[in-house]
Amino acid sequence: MKIPKRVLISTVAAVVVLGIGGTVWATTASASDVDGGERERVANAATQAVPGTVEDVETSDDPGEAYEVEVRKADGTEVDVALDKDLKVVGQDASDSDDRVLSAAERASAEQAAVAAVGGGTVTSVEAGDDGVAYEVDVRDAANAEWNVDLDAGFKVLSKTADD
Repeated sequence: MKIPKRVLISTVAAVVVLGIGGTVWATTASASDVDGGERERVANAATQAVPGTVEDVETSDDPGEAYEVEVRKADGTEVDVALDKDLKVVGQDASDSDDRVLSAAERASAEQAAVAAVGGGTVTSVEAGDDGVAYEVDVRDAANAEWNVDLDAGFKVLSKTADD
């Protein structure tokens, strides 16, 4: 049975496109934050050292560190916990004491405004801002792109930029 040239070319083109798409996805996924079961294991190790809510988990390129975990304690302060590849704590860095602690209502309003600004997604960080910005919010959208959203005191978007 002879396959028509146009079917063969279409099939090869589809395989090439799918192959490239898979490569792009793999590259993008490896550059993102830690996800899934690995994120849960790393987060649990960090909160054993610093009880609180995990805001962000990332791989680290610092010598002796494998992961960096941002933990928000019950009082609203944040601590960066560095873990090695065996999930042992190798460092802790408390956020600046100058940071204003946000109320639950402020945090919720900032999250809602930032998510609406990027058309949906998951908030990964909310902080009091500086230099004329009341709130700084990081959002991961449905396409796994990271956005930095700056808001004024009335939760109006001042700027939104895609994070590289």
